[in-house]
Amino acid sequence: MSEPVKTSAPVTTPATVSPAPAHAPAPDLEIKDARIIFEPIWADLEAHFGREHLRFPKEIILLGGAPGAGKGTNTAFIAKTRGLTCAPIVMSALLDTPEMKRIKDAGNMIGDREVLAVLLRRLLKPEFRDGVILDGFPRTNTQVECLKMLYEKMTQLWREFYGTPLAMHFRQPVMQIVVLFIDEKESVARQLKRGRETKLNNDEVRRTGQGKLFEERVTDFDEKLARRRYRVFKEQTWDALLSLKDLFHYHLINGQGTFAEVEQNIVEELEYQSSLELDPRTYDRLRNLPLASEIVVHARQELVKRLDGYELGKTDLFQRVVGLIDKKMMPIITRHALSGHANINSEDPVLNEPEALAMLIDIFSERGYHAVVDIHRIEIPESVDLATGKIICRVKKVYRTIIRFKGSEIRRG
Repeated sequence: MSEPVKTSAPVTTPATVSPAPAHAPAPDLEIKDARIIFEPIWADLEAHFGREHLRFPKEIILLGGAPGAGKGTNTAFIAKTRGLTCAPIVMSALLDTPEMKRIKDAGNMIGDREVLAVLLRRLLKPEFRDGVILDGFPRTNTQVECLKMLYEKMTQLWREFYGTPLAMHFRQPVMQIVVLFIDEKESVARQLKRGRETKLNNDEVRRTGQGKLFEERVTDFDEKLARRRYRVFKEQTWDALLSLKDLFHYHLINGQGTFAEVEQNIVEELEYQSSLELDPRTYDRLRNLPLASEIVVHARQELVKRLDGYELGKTDLFQRVVGLIDKKMMPIITRHALSGHANINSEDPVLNEPEALAMLIDIFSERGYHAVVDIHRIEIPESVDLATGKIICRVKKVYRTIIRFKGSEIRRG
C-alpha cells in the first residue's frame, strides 16, 4: 500500500494574507474566460443577497476519485471524520435539476457558467456554513480558475469582517482536496463488478416488481469503455485537481484495500490540524497549552524518575505512603476486583504531608491503576467562645480516592 501524500497551506492573518498563489500560470485565455464567467455571477450574488450575506462554508472538501475508487462508499465516513453533518453537494445531482434539464432539453450543453452559477448559490445554503463535501468540481481548467477566484473572494470577506460583529459568519476559509486513488487494473475490475451486480439486481426487480432499479452505466458493462473512463479521469479530472495542489491542503488517499484499510487511510490523512483550521488569534491563544500526545510521550520515564527520587530522597515518607496503600487501601480495592472501581475515604495523617498525595497517585499509576484524589474539608464544631458566643470549629480533611482498573471478566450463563 503506497504512502499517502499530504501538503498543507500556511496559516495567515488578515493583516498579512496575500492573494491566492498560482500553482502554475494558466493560459491567459483560460484566466480571461474564467473572469468573464465568474465576475458577473459574483456581482449578481452581491446584488441579490447583499455582501454581508455571502456566507460560504468554513470548510470545503473537493472530493475526487478514480472510477470505482469508492467516493460514494466513503463520502459519509469522510464527513464523519471531519465532523460534517450536512449532505454532500454532488454536482451530477445538482446538474440534474429541472432548470438544468430545460437547458439540456433545449439542445444546449451545460457549460462552466451554468455549473458555477448553480454551485455558488447552493454553497450559500445555511446548512453548509460549517463545511461541506463537494463531489465532482472542478472538472475543467476554467472551473479551476473560477475556484481560485472564489477562494480569493472568501478570503477578502474574512479580512473585511474580521473583528466585526459579523466575524463568526466569515471565518478563515479552508479548502481541502481529497482524491481517492486506485490503479487502472483495480478501477476496471470494480467497474465491471458493479455492472454485474447492477444487472443481477435490476433483472430481479423487473422479474418481481419489487425493489429499486440501480443506474446502469454503459461503462460498467464494457471493459474498453471502463478503461477509457479511467484514462479520462487521469487526463482531465486528475489534472484539474492536481493543479490546485500547491494552493490548498491536498490529500491523496490510497483507495485500494478493504473498507477498514481505506477508512484507516482516511483517518490518518484527514486528522484534525488546529494550526490549519483555527482562526490565527484562537490558535495563538491555545498554542502554549501542551497537546495530550506531547505530555504522554515521556510520561513513563518521568514516572520512574519520580518514584526513584521518592525512594532515595524521601525514604521515610515514601515508606509510610506505601504502607498506607498496602495495609488500608489494597484490601478494599481487592474486594472490588470484579467491578474495577473502588472509592476510598481516608483521614490518615500521612496524607497531610507535602508530596504524599503525589506519591500516592504515582504509586498507583506504576502498578497499573488510575487514581484520582479529592480533598473534602468538613467543619466540625468543637467549642463555644464564652465571651463572643462564636462556635469554634476544627477542619477535618477527608481524602477521597477513586481507583479504577480493568475489572474481572466473568463468563455468564
